[in-house]
Amino acid sequence: MPESTATAAAGTASGLDPRRWKALAFIAIAQLMVVLDATIVNIALPSAQSDLGISDANRQWVITAYALAFGGLLLFGGRISDLWGRKRAFTTGLVGFAAASALGGAAANEAMLLGARALQGAFGALLAPAALSLLAVMFTDGKERAKAFGIYGAIAGGGGAVGLILGGVLTEYMDWRWTFFVNIPFAVVAAIGAVLVIREPAATKNRSSLDIPGVVLSTLGLVALVYGFTRAESEGWSEGGTIAMFVAAVVLLAAFALTEAKVKAPLLPLRVVTDRNRGGAYLSLGLAVIAMFGLFLFLTYYLQIVKDFSPVKTGLAFLPMIAGMITGSTQIGARLMTRVPPRMLMVPGFVVAAAGMLLLTRLEIDSSYPALILPALLLLGLGMGTAFMPAMSLATHGVRPSDAGVASAMVNTSQQVGGAIGTALLNTIAASATTAYAKDHIAEVTSKPAGQLLKLEAMVHGYTSAIWWAVGILLVSAAIAGVFISAKAQGGEAPARADGEEGDGVEDAEPVLVAMH
Repeated sequence: MPESTATAAAGTASGLDPRRWKALAFIAIAQLMVVLDATIVNIALPSAQSDLGISDANRQWVITAYALAFGGLLLFGGRISDLWGRKRAFTTGLVGFAAASALGGAAANEAMLLGARALQGAFGALLAPAALSLLAVMFTDGKERAKAFGIYGAIAGGGGAVGLILGGVLTEYMDWRWTFFVNIPFAVVAAIGAVLVIREPAATKNRSSLDIPGVVLSTLGLVALVYGFTRAESEGWSEGGTIAMFVAAVVLLAAFALTEAKVKAPLLPLRVVTDRNRGGAYLSLGLAVIAMFGLFLFLTYYLQIVKDFSPVKTGLAFLPMIAGMITGSTQIGARLMTRVPPRMLMVPGFVVAAAGMLLLTRLEIDSSYPALILPALLLLGLGMGTAFMPAMSLATHGVRPSDAGVASAMVNTSQQVGGAIGTALLNTIAASATTAYAKDHIAEVTSKPAGQLLKLEAMVHGYTSAIWWAVGILLVSAAIAGVFISAKAQGGEAPARADGEEGDGVEDAEPVLVAMH
């Protein structure tokens, strides 16, 4: 064998295949597509509603159809990637997502659009865990893993804001349909790159059978949970259908947990979530996403309705947060992850983000963007980027290679459920505070301009009331990270285990294969 070939083979065998950095670029493109799609359609929704004649009562289903399919099928998608192969699941998810996006862009009526959104969610549920678990099995060296997760964490955290910017540009200067069509080049580039570059270690596949009862119970339970929060936002928390969804979710997910404890080859091995470090990471991430989704919602409305920003200007207003996330993830998190324990990054990160959120509780009608909103967004981005990066890495740290896909799916599931809770819970708090403020000050209205002013004041009061809750939620995230997470710095590369058992995620500096929305 020629020396160069032997060297390359040795590098690949040791997990140091140089193609993995090229692979990361294509995985990052795919992840960006999935994350930005969660917000890009929001900007285009009014135009799509008008063009297709969608009623006000049904317009929420453009968002809900995606959320239900994506959230409900994530665990199934994660386990499919373990069983079927992550590269195959990744490329299939990309092709399916592109086809569903083309269908949505060409939608001639409401049913066609809703069907396309559900298909996007289903293929996204296959794609997202596969992308994250590919990182797990390709980057095993501590320092290189830190860099890879820094890049991935920045995209996962900032992709939603990118979606707001891109959605505004496409809607304002082109057509709402391009918020769907834009996914196609992303998917094509990522799929071609995946076929040519990605090499998944064959030994990481899971050869067990598929847990069908677990698939049914988890899918129905997660759909009921996500839909319950979505319904609570529109119909109210005490409405019969909302309560029924929550009761069904509790029963189904409890039955799922009991099933997983008994079956031979569970869809979600309970060891994945009962480890204190991974469990703490899932919980703190989910809570932080509740706060983040509330911020996107309220700040978007504030800038467009109160400050009269255009969709494009609104999207650009979030750029400082993206810059902060990139800095926190790649320059702070990635550089320190191999040197300090994860909680030493997560706790300060969540606290800094809470400080940024705290600034936004001072919002008033005439608040200055440069003086108040800009520094708040920078702190939020910096804190979230610093905290998200080690949290996402830790959430799949120490799992068996054959469980990397489902552990990655749990990251996405915690974020998806957190997003549903955040939108419903914080919107309800804001609406209640707005109504109460308007009722208390209605006697002061003596003219139409005064009435308009009161409407805006009540709206801003509602936003700030909800943002106070977001501050508290971020501080709880910090507390959970400080109490539950005890893992050491994730540096170096552990030797392969002969027994194939997973590490405990605490004593092992770096398990053989690890993974990371």
